Amino acid sequence: MTLRRILLLLLVAAPLGLGGCKEAPGKPKAEVESGRPEQVLDFNVLYKQNCAACHGESGKNGAAISLANPIYLATAGAPNIQRITASGVPGTMMPAFGKAAGGPLTDQQIATLAQGMMTNWGNPGSLGGLAPPSYTATSHGDAAQGQKAFTTYCARCHGADGSGSTDANRRRIGSLIDPAYLALVSEQGLRSFIIAGQPDAGMPDWRSDLNGPSLHPMSEQDLADTVAYLEAHRIAAPGQPYQH
Repeated sequence: MTLRRILLLLLVAAPLGLGGCKEAPGKPKAEVESGRPEQVLDFNVLYKQNCAACHGESGKNGAAISLANPIYLATAGAPNIQRITASGVPGTMMPAFGKAAGGPLTDQQIATLAQGMMTNWGNPGSLGGLAPPSYTATSHGDAAQGQKAFTTYCARCHGADGSGSTDANRRRIGSLIDPAYLALVSEQGLRSFIIAGQPDAGMPDWRSDLNGPSLHPMSEQDLADTVAYLEAHRIAAPGQPYQH
């Protein structure tokens, strides 16, 4: 190849090379650029990124309490949900998401999550005209009385002593007095489960519909006593084979 032809080819190829360098290597294109994490205010995005792993993709069928439960939302209310999300629950697997506590979310993002749950999953009519129990206990519970309340309202599914049972479909219903389980749930968590139930798992709420229409809803004292009965089964070192 002659020198003249080589020079000609270089002249032809040069514009092509320049055309491929309009953008710096590694620079994202405009259509894929996104805002900073703290600027995300879309409920669905925030929920998927921060809540779905424990509470389920759609707010239910997760390892933790169902958030897409109108009874839970009506009982807890947006302020409590914001507080729990921001500060977490010490001693459990629920971390703090608020920036003030070292988490990734701003106050506005946490408010977006709480309001999004109320808007998307709340249903005031689900209470059937009844006033829900208070979110937190209003009286001290008695474990001995709680065992009686447990027998009345809970033993049908969870066994006479709370150690679990097998239902008609041979589905195992787990123990509520297993120290390993109690180590993962707070006292407030137990109360919330009893009040709100787990509709996606067939667990009734505090009105105890599955126990028959003749049984009145659990009173505030019934709730406090039942929680006290379960709390009495906590041990100092759950999961340890030896107690010293």
